[in-house]
Formats: sequence, structure tokens, C-alpha cells
Amino acid sequence: MTAGEVREIALRGPDFVPVLDGAAHVTRFAPSPTGYLHLGHAYAARFAHDAARLTGGRFLLRLEDLDPQRCRPEFATAILEDLQWLGLRFDGVVVRQSERMALYRQALERLRTLGVLYPCFCTRKQVREEIADAAAAPHGPSGERLYPGTCRALDPAERARRIGRGEAFAWRLDVARALERTGPLAWYDVRAGWVEADPAALGDVVLARKDVPASYHLAVVVDDAAQGVTLVTRGEDLFHATHVHRLLQALLGLPVPRWYHHNLVGDRDGRRMAKRTGALTLRHLRARGLGPAEIWRMLETAAATTPACATSPGS
Repeated sequence: MTAGEVREIALRGPDFVPVLDGAAHVTRFAPSPTGYLHLGHAYAARFAHDAARLTGGRFLLRLEDLDPQRCRPEFATAILEDLQWLGLRFDGVVVRQSERMALYRQALERLRTLGVLYPCFCTRKQVREEIADAAAAPHGPSGERLYPGTCRALDPAERARRIGRGEAFAWRLDVARALERTGPLAWYDVRAGWVEADPAALGDVVLARKDVPASYHLAVVVDDAAQGVTLVTRGEDLFHATHVHRLLQALLGLPVPRWYHHNLVGDRDGRRMAKRTGALTLRHLRARGLGPAEIWRMLETAAATTPACATSPGS
């Protein structure tokens, strides 16, 4: 099964709250406090909330605040206020990733012990330049160029020397070596059905950096398992990230949830709503006099107006 074939079967019409084997779903809403919530966040939060409530399950809130440069306390406070205003009540305490570094270090050490990580000394700028200079650079499922594996074949002695000199490095997952340990894997998406895992399509992703000690890929897998999440609901732009997450779960011996990658919310031009594109925030809409009922009516027609897209965060 190719990445393109996987992508095509991921979308099957309107979203629906999944009822699977009579199970009570444990779901989570996990925004990053790097800005104010917008309509896309409201849709994701409502979907996770309803998937839990309508099956007698639990709806959890996690703040993915690993990046100290971009995450701010005022945004975290605003997330709680916006959810309360929307009428979405979560169960238990708020989990903050910035308070869970010990868990991520343990997982990273486990992967190092398995021999499936390697230090990458390339800076982000160097990676961009290497990719730009490589005419045959590998491409990901969205057409993005992937890390070419520059540091994968470094001599162990050279690695040790560079680490000893104090050079900054990131830990990358050696996907090929990891798959040798796990063998073939699959995962279940409610809309797509059973999907053959293809983590190589995203290349050797970064799992930790000096400035951010755990990547999205590593932290989300560890946290979903620790919180007992049984149904991971998130936007379909993260569909391909699940290939890597399934591999990490197998390597770390973690339970495997089911996934539901829901439709995205688009603006009037059909573009996916995102912080970086200046999507209207819930705070702005509330200041204009809109209430939660108007927000939900807007979202009934706004979802899935954006053409399908898939990204590979953290690569």
C-alpha cells in the first residue's frame, strides 16, 4: 500500500461520532498554548468531547506546552476560559507536557537502549540546505522533502568525539532499524479502516532536541498511553503522523488506541484554519457579540471545506 493509497482512503464523507463495540471512549483535546483558540480548535474540542460523552466515556484536556519559546501562560489561561465559554467540560486535571519531562526522558532512554536512535548534528539551516542541494531528496506523503539521513551513517567514534566536544545535536529515529525490530505494523482509523503502517514515508523524524527535549511524536505517544486514551481524535492533517506513532508504540510496548482523523475547518477561500494564517480566534468572535450557539452553527457548514492536506510535523 503506497502513501497515496493510504491518503485516499482516509476520507469518507461527513464526520460522525463513532460508537465502537459499545466502548466508552477516553478522548483528549490537546492544543498548544502558542496562541488563542480559533474555530478549528473549537471543532476539534467539540468532536473529542462528544465522542466521549455520547459513549459514557471521559474527555481529557492536555496542554502541549513543550516549546518554551512559543508557549505562554496567558494562552494557556485563555484555552481554559474559551472551553468553559463553549460549554465543554473536561474530566480530571489539566495535564501539562512541560511537567512530564521525566516520562519523556525515560521513553527516549528506552529507545536509545534498543539502538533505534542516532544523534544528528545538522542544524535546521543545514538540513534545509542539504535538502535543497539534493536533487533526488526523498519526499514525504505531502510532497515535502525529507531529511536525507546525513548523520545516520556517521562512525560511532566520530559521534562520540562530537558529543564530547559539546556539539548540539538532536535524536532522530532510525526508522529502518526500528522496523527491523518490530516487523510489519498496522493501525485502525474509524474512517479509513485498517491501515498498513508506513513510518518510512516520513523519514527519520526528530524525537528530541536540546531546546525541546521531546518532539510532538514522542510526547503525544507517551501521554496518550499514560492518560489511558482509547480513541485519538484529531484533524486529518495529522493522518500520516500516525504511521510514526504506531511504530513508537510498538517499540515502547505501549497500548494501541484507535484513531479518528476528522475533517478540517476551512475559511471562505477553502484554506485550512491555522494560527499561522491568522484564523479568527474565538475571543475575537466573542467580542463581536457571537455566542456558543452561533459558533456551533458556523461549524456545521465550515468543516471539510478545505481540500485534503497532510503534513509531517517534526520531521
